[in-house]
Amino acid sequence: MDFGIFDLFWIFLLLSSLQPIWQKRRIEYRRFSSIQEFQKKRKSRVILLIHRQESISFLGIPLSRYITIEDSEQILRAIRLTPPDVPIDLILHTPGGLVLATEQIARALIRHQAKVTVYVPHYAMSGGTMLALAADEIIMDPNAVLGPVDPQLGNYPAASIIKVVEEKPISEVDDQTLIMADIARKATKQVQEFVRTLLNDCIPKQKVKSEDIERIIEALTTGQVTHDYPITVEEATKMGLPITVGLPRSVYDLMDLYPQPQGGRPTVQYIPMPYDDGRPTLPVPKGRPLEEPSHMN
Repeated sequence: MDFGIFDLFWIFLLLSSLQPIWQKRRIEYRRFSSIQEFQKKRKSRVILLIHRQESISFLGIPLSRYITIEDSEQILRAIRLTPPDVPIDLILHTPGGLVLATEQIARALIRHQAKVTVYVPHYAMSGGTMLALAADEIIMDPNAVLGPVDPQLGNYPAASIIKVVEEKPISEVDDQTLIMADIARKATKQVQEFVRTLLNDCIPKQKVKSEDIERIIEALTTGQVTHDYPITVEEATKMGLPITVGLPRSVYDLMDLYPQPQGGRPTVQYIPMPYDDGRPTLPVPKGRPLEEPSHMN
């Protein structure tokens, strides 16, 4: 059968349009296979909550992803489908999100009878930290971080709004600020009570000492630091949280299957190959001598 240039052009367009679909199916299959393999090895239910910054392809406007009601619905369904005697492994990579959604997930985790383990490969801030507190064990990369769970009202920390009212004469504070301060006090109290509930759940399992609970609540909920303050493994352990350092290789492999969408040139690049004596082992092109590599800082 003879094909003209016009026919080849349409075949090319067809193949080009099918390639993204094929790639998407391929990555979905790899994700499913990796999760299934991890579950078989751990004999657990594996749940991933991974939030990357997405971009609108046409305008390139960044959209922040966070814990939503839809997330809570999906995770609650996964927990309901998990038998009571099957452990749950939750892999977290999130900046936080809605308090309502976070509390729903956390309460479902503490009600689950079998062991709940949270893995933090990079960060679990704000609501992510609250979910980590609901676990029986928190396993973190040595460089991963948690974050404070102090409530935020709009663009302002609740603790800062309260401080303004406490430090200024009442006659100099407008009604809107007074109302915001009242809401801020209520929000702080609600968060503190919920964190206390999570930590008290840890006591029967000897995860958190009773004498550490109030100190942990004070450090996480009262706005002593900024909301995006990174709580390192060392600091979290010093607080009294049940931290284990060292993630299995399979968690990193799973994270590799959820890459950040690229909107242009990559912002980070490196050669993913083993190093020997401080120098990369580069393949030698056939027919060309290998030049001595220059010094790498």
